[in-house]
Amino acid sequence: MAADINALIDQLSQLTVMEAANLVKELEKKWGVSAAAVAVAAGPGPGGPAQGAPVEEKTEFTVVLANAGANKINVIKEIRAITGLGLKEAKDLVEGAPKTVKEGVNKDDAKKIKDQLTAAGATVEVK
Repeated sequence: MAADINALIDQLSQLTVMEAANLVKELEKKWGVSAAAVAVAAGPGPGGPAQGAPVEEKTEFTVVLANAGANKINVIKEIRAITGLGLKEAKDLVEGAPKTVKEGVNKDDAKKIKDQLTAAGATVEVK
């Protein structure tokens, strides 16, 4: 299979720009896709998003313990409950603040974690 792919790459490398453009058009027709959609999905340039373009809502958040506050013991207990870490690991995380508590959580879970840690006396950031 790798030899076939390498041979195909060699053949494609020999195409002129016009031949390559025509190939793209034919593949778009055959597969029902658009190469332009891929270019748009790459994101806006340095000028930021275009006006009127929909802004994609963030779906994954990172919860960061900014400061443990005065009630470290309660914060350590909450960290253990949230992360499943052992006592020493949770204590190290709390004492090493600012530290990431959880990454890639949805909005509701991030808010829940923040509320738990804030109630225990910690300062928390959701990014």
